[in-house]
Amino acid sequence: MGDVEQLASERLPSERLPVEPLPDNLGSVQPGGGFCYSLELAWGRWRRRWLRAFRPGYVRRMAERRTGSADGAPHEILDPRDLKYCRNRVECDWRPEDDPFRWRDRLPFARWGLAELQIMGWPLLALAIGLGWLYWPLALGPAVLLGLVVYFFRDPERAIPDGPGLVVSPADGVIAEITRLDHDPFIGGPATRIGIFLSIFNVHLNRAPERARVIRLHYSPGEFLNAMNPESAIRNENLWIGLEQESPPHRRMIVRQIAGLIARRIVCQLRPGEVIERGARFGMIKLGSRTEILLPTTDDLEVLVALGQKTLGGATVVARYRSEANP
Repeated sequence: MGDVEQLASERLPSERLPVEPLPDNLGSVQPGGGFCYSLELAWGRWRRRWLRAFRPGYVRRMAERRTGSADGAPHEILDPRDLKYCRNRVECDWRPEDDPFRWRDRLPFARWGLAELQIMGWPLLALAIGLGWLYWPLALGPAVLLGLVVYFFRDPERAIPDGPGLVVSPADGVIAEITRLDHDPFIGGPATRIGIFLSIFNVHLNRAPERARVIRLHYSPGEFLNAMNPESAIRNENLWIGLEQESPPHRRMIVRQIAGLIARRIVCQLRPGEVIERGARFGMIKLGSRTEILLPTTDDLEVLVALGQKTLGGATVVARYRSEANP
């Protein structure tokens, strides 16, 4: 982080930070790529060619209803489906009433896991049916795998706590670390790091801990050590998100998505400068791993979780600032 960290550390913590541009190595919302990701991109290229050839009226209507600029996109943006993996690189969007695919957000599955559900789910279902027709006990193996795939990509609704000074968990999992740091350059002072371990059986979505503006994103390719290994927090592939609370005193906080031994695909759709609401979904770590949140350590910070405690992303209050909660 170099010069950026030095500048951040020289500012007073109460000073508003400038928004920093997206780094070059964040070319998509899933910078680590992957097999399913490649298949979905190939499908998108074929779909756009088909739309231009056979549905020019639809393409024209979508272009008229689109808001914002598509500059920076790696491909044409014909409709909202084309934003799935490059939303972070563009400023365009569609209003909810103009988005014919908004219904997908109401599905009980993670939007970023729908491709995996299709690619892995249908073959497993066909295999289970075929083996079951021959001899039903043979269907148990693929049926169990199918159930696990569906379970892995579930996306349950959450009741988001309301109230000033509350910080909610950015992930489902178990509290694996609560550490006091003497100084964090982005936060501009002492910080408290809360680490959450996600197993493959947890919900894998990440949620915003507070209503905050996205100041900086930093993606670091790395290794894929077991997330229970303390070295994983340093050496593994991770995506660092610097946030600034929208309401006074504009506290800064950090969320880190860290890949693990099995989970090797980090997704983060955030755009620099956008404001995200407390508890809103912003990405996921496919198949588990580790999520960290760093908060400014002040006299009024009260950590409300303990080691070994289970958390629900967006619902569990991990900390609060008493001066805001009791003005």
